[in-house]
Amino acid sequence: MSAVEPLRAQSFGMSQSTHNRPVRVVCVTSGKGGVGKTNISVNLALALSLQNQSVMLLDADLGLANVDVILGLHPLYNLSHVISQERTLEEIIVTGPNGIRIIPASSGVKRMAELTPEENAGLVGAFSELNDSVDIMLIDSAAGISDSVVTFSRASHDVIVVVCDEPASITDAYALIKLLSQDYGMDRFQILANRVATAQEGRELFNKLVRVTDRFLDVNLSFCGFIPEDPQLRKAVQAQRAVVEAFPSSRSAEAFHRLAAHIIGRWPIPRSASGYLQFFIERLIDPAYRPKERAE
Repeated sequence: MSAVEPLRAQSFGMSQSTHNRPVRVVCVTSGKGGVGKTNISVNLALALSLQNQSVMLLDADLGLANVDVILGLHPLYNLSHVISQERTLEEIIVTGPNGIRIIPASSGVKRMAELTPEENAGLVGAFSELNDSVDIMLIDSAAGISDSVVTFSRASHDVIVVVCDEPASITDAYALIKLLSQDYGMDRFQILANRVATAQEGRELFNKLVRVTDRFLDVNLSFCGFIPEDPQLRKAVQAQRAVVEAFPSSRSAEAFHRLAAHIIGRWPIPRSASGYLQFFIERLIDPAYRPKERAE
């Protein structure tokens, strides 16, 4: 059996899903670390699943995997084990609360950059078949303006930029949006205010960012909601549980449910996702890839 055959088999198995709708790919990112991005990804994934969405969460912070830590999970395998054929794709997927499926990050990307063409084709095929197996794929990206953040942002239908009411957070969010806009032609971003007291405070934070982008960039920012400062959220983090599960009546849990309902009910349904996921996986397994410069 060739090296790529096991991956082809996985691809075939996933293609038997009963879902026919295109998957929505949503990237959760931030210009600055420490703003609660991963916690938002985890709780949003659970809130979406509780609203009858089939959700897959990819930990795309390849060097600093935190999704498993937040949920108290202990995955033994990750994408690197799929490449080495020690495990199948299905075997590395970890099941989280309410059936959300989690793809653990690999410990490094060096091996990913050394795949043979056959391994590349097999892995792309296996992942692209996830189109029909989930309703929403959430990507918890790294923070900042690294190549991986650009890759995952461009691979998504929607990008949620998480901001806090701190000068550095706003400045770095602007820097990220500027890079994606001017260098890669992206012009739509969803802004989520985190750790604010009220909806009004979240809207004011959004307006601060809009005033700057309206002046210097040709982009469309949308306010998708806010997550309040909540001691229950901190308790959930310490207990390594999602607040949506641990304290379902808390202010922050209710905010995550509102955000999930907003995504399901108001965001346009993607017409096709195959190109996005193909784009996404090809660059995941080839971090040396550099996009062609856009024509002026």
